[in-house]
Amino acid sequence: MSQNPAATADLLAIARRAAAAGAAVLAERHGVHIAADTKSAAGDWVTDYDRRAEQAVRAVINAERPHDAITGEEYGSTTPAEPSAYRWSIDPLDGTANFVRGIVYYATSVAVAGPAPDGGEGAVWLAGVVQAPALGSTWWASRGAGSWLGGTETGNDAGARRLTGPVPGAAGALLATGFGYDAVRRDFQLQAVATLLPGFANVRRIGSAAVDLCMVADGTLDAYAEYGTGEHDWSAGALIAEEAGCPVLRPPADPGWQAAGYIDFELLPAPPAG
Repeated sequence: MSQNPAATADLLAIARRAAAAGAAVLAERHGVHIAADTKSAAGDWVTDYDRRAEQAVRAVINAERPHDAITGEEYGSTTPAEPSAYRWSIDPLDGTANFVRGIVYYATSVAVAGPAPDGGEGAVWLAGVVQAPALGSTWWASRGAGSWLGGTETGNDAGARRLTGPVPGAAGALLATGFGYDAVRRDFQLQAVATLLPGFANVRRIGSAAVDLCMVADGTLDAYAEYGTGEHDWSAGALIAEEAGCPVLRPPADPGWQAAGYIDFELLPAPPAG
């Protein structure tokens, strides 16, 4: 079963409405301190905003695509009794630690996978949106139709620009990365960055994988590589980077490396056994 361009555009429109609904919840943030609960480790937080934003995203998708499956960071996977061939991947608040601390790099990420447009076997990512309300930015892409950056005003794409990624071989190249909460994994990640850094002028740690990938797509960053991210972290951003013409590596296993931009993927080290 193939996907026609009009149907893919419809999926993108739904993804944009869903991401906007989640980002609207995040835009309610006020005050210096945001209450948060600890998930897996110190600094791995979840807030009421995470939960309410995911509920808002799910409400849009369920209203318009009631037979699609949904996988969300906070509420897990839901599959309707009569499922379609489509599945949505949601991160309602990517960059929760930033959000809690009042650092502006956080976003709602929404992506949808379904039958390949060319009729090939297996599901592919068809549309993705990352909306960062504190930055006033929305990145979006649909398969075969390019990537775009615009504002957060719904229905106003007048100033949107098509993305073409960073300039290959540019001087002063910046590598973005991230670190996990487990001490052993973090030690591996730090050693990996030390191995990769000689190919770059410097490194940045933005704090949101979704925003990292989008900043590679729009040329702000030259490359991004992080070990151990979840599907909800990269599903939308990886498609946005890919449609901007960037080389993209999705994790071949869980955990694995997610990378995009001008970095030699073969240099990404294998994690220690066990």
